[in-house]
Amino acid sequence: MARPLDVLNRALKTPVLVRLKGGREFRGTLDGYDIHMNLVLVDAEEIQNGEVVRKLGSVVIRGDTVVFVSPSQ
Repeated sequence: MARPLDVLNRALKTPVLVRLKGGREFRGTLDGYDIHMNLVLVDAEEIQNGEVVRKLGSVVIRGDTVVFVSPSQ
């Protein structure tokens, strides 16, 4: 059975969708992570109702706010 950090390791350098507590969503390429599940996304965009609200570039997402990380197109 895969551990959460193993799944993140396989997702490195691929597009992901990240949902945060409070319902905010970000889409970008997973560039890195740490043991606290802090995430680094590059080419990140904030998504609301399936639409891009703003382009952010590189962002760091604090791990304790992450609800899920999913593959993205």
